Amino acid sequence: MSNERNVLGEPLEECGTDPLTGFHRDGCCASGPEDTGNHSVCAVVTNEFLEQQRESGNDLTAPLPQFGFPGLQAGDRWCVCASRWLEGYQAGVAPPVVLAATHERALEVVSLDVLREHGVDVPADPSALS
Repeated sequence: MSNERNVLGEPLEECGTDPLTGFHRDGCCASGPEDTGNHSVCAVVTNEFLEQQRESGNDLTAPLPQFGFPGLQAGDRWCVCASRWLEGYQAGVAPPVVLAATHERALEVVSLDVLREHGVDVPADPSALS
């Protein structure tokens, strides 16, 4: 993960470990040529996004124990396919994005401006928010 970059050009941060996410199931949205789905967007999934995905044939709430997948619920951080996130955006239900944990490969599908519209990052020094 040390040489992986996020959409901001900085070192890629962890997306989530409960549930354990990432194409490599290491908590990180690292994405390379072996990841044909481009699981690069670190999203904080919402009920609206999960419903939209279910309706489009991608049920992220259904557990798949054979793959160690518990099923998602609103509030979970998950590395979603950039194209699936874009579908949600186009349907008006894009979930929030953790930019620091979203791999730069997401930019192949979604512009940084669009991702920033839904960014929910907290700066390393939260006192800058006051």
